[in-house]
Order: sequence, then structure tokens, then C-alpha cells
Amino acid sequence: MIKERIKSFQYALKGIWLLFQTEPNAKIHLAITLLVIAGGLFFSVNHTEWCLLILAMALVLCAEGMNTAIEYLTDLVSPEIHPLAGKTKDVAAGAVLLAAIGAALIGCIIFIPKIWTYFF
Repeated sequence: MIKERIKSFQYALKGIWLLFQTEPNAKIHLAITLLVIAGGLFFSVNHTEWCLLILAMALVLCAEGMNTAIEYLTDLVSPEIHPLAGKTKDVAAGAVLLAAIGAALIGCIIFIPKIWTYFF
């Protein structure tokens, strides 16, 4: 049973590696995640703010992973162009955009006052 759990973690890590190696948008989200972490450290955000930032970053990265998985599966089951396949991909991409907008709003609420205080 332990070997099976270890194997499942290996598959999951392989999936994360594949996501960041093959998807340009995932690389962008990862870069922004690193910037947010650096900003959080620089501005000494409190525990609650860290929780919100971590939740927002995780949500965006998870949405990007799900979007990529849906795109792979859609390409497998519908290699030809089909309106429903296109709608499927568009809705999945839209979900990532909604998550990113929400994360950006959280970031603005947390960081804009800190940036304002730092410079003014």
C-alpha cells in the first residue's frame, strides 16, 4: 500500500512537471506566483494575508492544470475540429481567467495599501 501511495505521488509530480514544461501560461502563472511570494516576504504580510495569497495562487495553478488536462482529453477524444470541443476548451480557459482575476483582486487588496505606504 505504501508503494502505491509513493507511486501516486510520483505520477502527480510528473504531471506538475509536464504542466510547467509544456504550457506557456503555466510558466507565466508560476513566475507571478514567485513574484507574489517575494512581495509577501518583502512587505511582511500577516498570517491571514498569507493564507489568502496562498489560496489564490493555488487556485490559479490548479485551474491551469485542470485546463491543460481538459485540453489534452479534448484533443484525444476529438482530434478533428468540432464546435463542442472548442466550447469545452473555451470554458476551461475562461475558468482559469476567472481564477486569475480573483487572485489579482486579492493581490491588489493586500499589496496596494502596502506599496502606497512604502512609497508615500
